[in-house]
Amino acid sequence: MKCAVLGDPIDHSLSPVLHRAAYAELEMSEWSYTSTRVAAGALASHVESLGGDWPPSRWRGLSVTMPLKREAFELARSVSPRARLVGAVNTLVRSSHGWVGDNTDLPGAVAAIRERAGAEAACASGVILGAGATAASTGLALAELGASRITLLARNPGAAGETIEMISRHPSKPIVSVLSLDSAAPDSVSGGVDAVVSTIPAKAQTAEVVARWASAPVVFDVVYDPWPSPLLEATSGVAVSGLDLLVHQAGLQFELFTGRPAPLAAMRAAGEKALGITEPSPA
Repeated sequence: MKCAVLGDPIDHSLSPVLHRAAYAELEMSEWSYTSTRVAAGALASHVESLGGDWPPSRWRGLSVTMPLKREAFELARSVSPRARLVGAVNTLVRSSHGWVGDNTDLPGAVAAIRERAGAEAACASGVILGAGATAASTGLALAELGASRITLLARNPGAAGETIEMISRHPSKPIVSVLSLDSAAPDSVSGGVDAVVSTIPAKAQTAEVVARWASAPVVFDVVYDPWPSPLLEATSGVAVSGLDLLVHQAGLQFELFTGRPAPLAAMRAAGEKALGITEPSPA
């Protein structure tokens, strides 16, 4: 059975490392996982080239990364409720009636936070650095954890409308606001700050940004390379890394593809080795 990750660029992806580690751990020698560069606008033709026979003689699942998640949503014959909530698909699973779309980014983020902060982790008010697609999925994750107020910090607050609308669609109807990344401070956030999620690159984590937000009770940085990011290196609270997110979302994909429980410890160890992390995480 074949699986792959698709996106552009794709060479940096750790997904093959994690999925192959899972296959090796469970002695699934008949399974393979590769990476393929697929440019924006080319997803449908690529998937068509994989064939449509059922039962599938080869292809079983596809991990979809940027910039293809919206295209995958449109391509899927059906989508899960969480994929519909996010408005994006990062997982395509072959079925008897075509490709089924799902989204493991949202539950992966929730699982990553709960793993580090505790199974009963809750968040009443959260701050997200950035206002793009990743901010939308992590904002929904905060809403899943109980956040009734979510503040986006954007370099261009006027361009955050789509992300605000998407997070506001959560059934809990959180209040979503936007402030300037360059000038906002914890005391300007209504409701206080229980958790900070960073979706901005490490190079954008200036000394000023780190000084303002690293002291939050929970700091979640979706970046996994470089490790540690400036924000996580400075945090005094619970640190949640991009690798934590990647392991959990990939583990959920593995289970959707194979029907077997994911060996998360083996996947995490493989990711740490690939990133050169010499001190394994405690989880």
